[in-house]
Amino acid sequence: MIGLDLSGADLSGGIFQESWFSNAQLVGTKLIGADLYRSDAEGADFSGADLTRASLVRANLDDAVLRGAVLDGADLVKASLYGVDASATSLRGTRLMGASLIDVDFRGSDLSQAIVQENTFKVIVDETTKFTGMSGTLFGPVQLITRESKKEISGTELERWLRELGGDVQVLDRRG
Repeated sequence: MIGLDLSGADLSGGIFQESWFSNAQLVGTKLIGADLYRSDAEGADFSGADLTRASLVRANLDDAVLRGAVLDGADLVKASLYGVDASATSLRGTRLMGASLIDVDFRGSDLSQAIVQENTFKVIVDETTKFTGMSGTLFGPVQLITRESKKEISGTELERWLRELGGDVQVLDRRG
């Protein structure tokens, strides 16, 4: 399915384990409750797609576009997200456990109630990114972009900042 255009399709509940969605167009596609276990969606465009409660366990989403997508309650355990545009994405209650999130743009996204566990979390956020009820553990740093500046926050400063925003996240220290 490399480069396939499934924009606007309703694939809800579909079983797509170990499928190839590389560079696929999935704009506005409904994948509610779909199973994409170990699927490769590198470079796929999921803009505005509905992946509510989808299983993306061990999925490769490197260089994908998730702009404005809904991933509420989705399972992204051990998923790979490198260079992903996830701006204005809803990830309410999403499980991001053991996932690698590197250079992911979460500006304007909602990570309320998301669960993280030992995640690489080198992401870009802004003042509108929501973390209310987010819980677990992660490795930073986070790049915070505000109107006035751009700065990297990590360690106890990141932990304190997330708590101020309603999250309960422990920032782990990488040693050795």
